[in-house]
Amino acid sequence: QIQVVVSGGGLVQFGGSLTLSCAASGNILRVNKWTWFRQPAGKERELVAFIEDSGSTNYANSVKGRFTISRDDAKNTVWLQMNGLKPEDTAVYFCTANLVTWALDLPMTSDYWGQGTQVTVSP
Repeated sequence: QIQVVVSGGGLVQFGGSLTLSCAASGNILRVNKWTWFRQPAGKERELVAFIEDSGSTNYANSVKGRFTISRDDAKNTVWLQMNGLKPEDTAVYFCTANLVTWALDLPMTSDYWGQGTQVTVSP
């Protein structure tokens, strides 16, 4: 059984920093892509950043230059380093792992979601 666990949310002041982590466990062959999303209260979910297995990254314009996504394939873990936080970064943050598992002796690719973690930035 695959589990994806998110940690690291909390309350931080304007301009502060937080690091979120997301770890996948279970019968994992490899993680193709990690993606961070966030959903502010009462708003639509939005993509924050993703990192491919090649190491290629992509960021939402709103976080470019402030957030950094990184991964450790040996640990099946991804991090989101958030610096220069603003009140508009306040949201529930989610991570997803597009990963390959074994199913009936065949590789299968699926998306798995971690639970959300609240990030609150005070003015």
